Amino acid sequence: MFIAGGTNLVDLWKYNLLHPKLVVDINHLPEHRRITELEDGGLRLGALVSNADTAYHPLVESRYPLLSKAILAGASAQIRNMATNGGNLLQRTRCYYFYDADVPCNKRVPGSGCPAMDGYNRIHAILGASGECIAVFPSDMCVALAALEAVVNVSGKNGGRRIPFADFHRLPGDSPEIDNILQHGELITSIDLPEKGFAQNYSYLKLRDRHSYAFALVSVATALELEGDTIRDARIALGGVAHKPWRVREAEAVLVGKKADEAAFTAAAEVLLTGAVGLKYNAFKIELAKRAIVRNGMMALHPETQLPGAQPSA
Repeated sequence: MFIAGGTNLVDLWKYNLLHPKLVVDINHLPEHRRITELEDGGLRLGALVSNADTAYHPLVESRYPLLSKAILAGASAQIRNMATNGGNLLQRTRCYYFYDADVPCNKRVPGSGCPAMDGYNRIHAILGASGECIAVFPSDMCVALAALEAVVNVSGKNGGRRIPFADFHRLPGDSPEIDNILQHGELITSIDLPEKGFAQNYSYLKLRDRHSYAFALVSVATALELEGDTIRDARIALGGVAHKPWRVREAEAVLVGKKADEAAFTAAAEVLLTGAVGLKYNAFKIELAKRAIVRNGMMALHPETQLPGAQPSA
């Protein structure tokens, strides 16, 4: 296994959930520790750049503020100083049952069962789940990357390839132990952001049980392109609700050409949550997600209100 920041790998090792025979430290690879501009106007984020250095990088803050806000909503300052961009994409679920080696878990031991189905499932999935697994993907950074339509660059023994972000993570289906489409031995080298960063109208909203160092019950990344008060382009991605960041392009299409108001965001929320299924303890997340989408859409109209100490616009 590869180790960079180690903020998830070491935890899993300590919890007796991973037993790597060989750990390869990749921190000495300097070419993956840079943030560079691309010829097409985009930005390349090295896989070994820390989450903190990415969030506070001047080009990320100015051109992709949605990504900066999402990263800073995750974990703690100490963890962000260690965690890497590549590792953020590869972190495992924070399901209570997955982290308990003494109980069954289909993600940990395929075919052993999923206690969350009938157990305490408050933090679990309402979209894209299967009869094998209802865990959710915990990343904040990845929700913003999904909305921005990033591309993941990987390298392996068969050469390199570019993976659209929407295709990188997978839903559980019958094999919940497989989180993404990386092949054995492949390494994430960088993440490419397109030129379009939605720097004028954006918002990241994370709803959680406590203000810091907590995973999302529901999170929303919203990016808008406006002409006056009319929406010309829209991106909405949800976190905390599925096995991967959740986007529904039909929901975004509902917004295009509409006036940017609560009615439009409410209509989009209904489409985005189509097919959502609540269980005993997490059914509240369906309505919570709908309200969060509307609230975050309105926040994206005035991103300056998200600055520290700022007061909401009248």
